[in-house]
Amino acid sequence: METNLCVAGFGGQGVMTLGKFLASATCDSTDKNVTFFPSYGAEQRGGTANCFVVISDEMVGAPLGDVMDDLIVMNGPSLQKFLPTLKQGGTLFINSSIVPEEDIDRTDVKVVKAPVTEMALEMGNAKVLNVIMLGVYVGYTEVVSPEVVWGTIEHKLAKKAKLLPLNKEAFEKGLEIGRSQR
Repeated sequence: METNLCVAGFGGQGVMTLGKFLASATCDSTDKNVTFFPSYGAEQRGGTANCFVVISDEMVGAPLGDVMDDLIVMNGPSLQKFLPTLKQGGTLFINSSIVPEEDIDRTDVKVVKAPVTEMALEMGNAKVLNVIMLGVYVGYTEVVSPEVVWGTIEHKLAKKAKLLPLNKEAFEKGLEIGRSQR
């Protein structure tokens, strides 16, 4: 089994962190091979950001980025740029708070919607939108167990212990959405 994932959005939406959490969880706690490849736009916050994560039972070379099994898009420009790379029958995860479903011009892919920006704002911290989306992805795909992913998040945020309850709630909410759309 091999899963090619692209995560794309604006800088500041936690795109890289989402990819790193997934790659680290898989690498540290499973026997699968993983590659994480970040790509930043010239700008910082507000510029484009995307990363590729490849999870495989076999050895992984460099991620090519030309054919994705799964695609997570956090904004409209990322949808336009990366939707052509999603393979037929692939799964598109959208931040439905800011990515209108009518902008999706393909009927040959599965669409999983989650209003992660809206949810994060309702929770009082816009920075957890990536953790919600990670939960959606893990809940839907089951590519890695939720316990393993949460363990990685918990470890990575250990120095910021006060953030753990909010991130746990965000991850759990995402898992619920992902599982409900399976």
